[in-house]
Amino acid sequence: MSDEATKRSQNDGVTAPAMTVDQVFGSTEYFEMESPSVGARFAVWVTVSPTYGQDEQDYPVLYVTDGNYSLGQTAPLAVMQSDLALPIAPYIQVTVGYAGVDAQDWTRVRNRDLVPPGEPIPPAMLSSLETAIEHQLMTQEEADAYLHQLANTRADAFLSFITDELHPEITRRYRVAPEGHGLFGYSYGGLFTLYALFTGCPLFAAYGSGSPGLASLESKPLTLAEKLPDLTGKRLHLTINGPEMTGELPIYRMLGRGFTLLVESLRTTDSGLALTTRVLGETHLTGLQPSFLSFMRTCWSSPA
Repeated sequence: MSDEATKRSQNDGVTAPAMTVDQVFGSTEYFEMESPSVGARFAVWVTVSPTYGQDEQDYPVLYVTDGNYSLGQTAPLAVMQSDLALPIAPYIQVTVGYAGVDAQDWTRVRNRDLVPPGEPIPPAMLSSLETAIEHQLMTQEEADAYLHQLANTRADAFLSFITDELHPEITRRYRVAPEGHGLFGYSYGGLFTLYALFTGCPLFAAYGSGSPGLASLESKPLTLAEKLPDLTGKRLHLTINGPEMTGELPIYRMLGRGFTLLVESLRTTDSGLALTTRVLGETHLTGLQPSFLSFMRTCWSSPA
């Protein structure tokens, strides 16, 4: 709030109290963590199950990417566990995002962490950026910075941060189960989820990938899917939005095409992976929460 706005609020008898994270998101702890693997500082929100303080059991952890955008997904943790019709099993949710200056520019910085190294930049992405500049949604400088980040992607380093740096810290702070953990991401976060699964990451058992950014036929996950490791015991829930398959925007139709190719590859490969899919009636911009809920209901449900 600006100084002028603050004075105006005070004159009106209204104040802007400083609220802590747990006042905004119940049962949520916030901390920041430096990553030697990435060379960056990350914001971490940890939300515990409503039952966490009522028992002494250990809980599986669900890691969620794009915390600056997806933090609101902590709310279903409490709501869905009290849903008698379709409850989910208790867990700890760890939402990872950006702090400081990176928080203001998270839509660009995320490219560094969520996109696999060597991922090709599709022509449709270049056209999309040109359209954004034309409609004054982005400056030329911002578009250039965006492309520069896409040319220097390090999903391998970010995965090391989660598995080798962050998870041990979460285990130190909370009662964490030895297995049964999950990873969820949407868009480029979904691309990261596939990359983690297909490269044989041992930490996670359940993977949720919503509208994964398979915007090129040479996308790394599509290439990796051709020769998968043994994925017995792993679960993958894939979602896509209908308009991404049949809509007017070429960049999103490319996602739909990549999704179809991936499903076909996984259905015809004997890797032991348990695969479920769902087509949602949302757009790419509104599909995050429905995709997350679909993943939780499919992979984290418990008997009513």
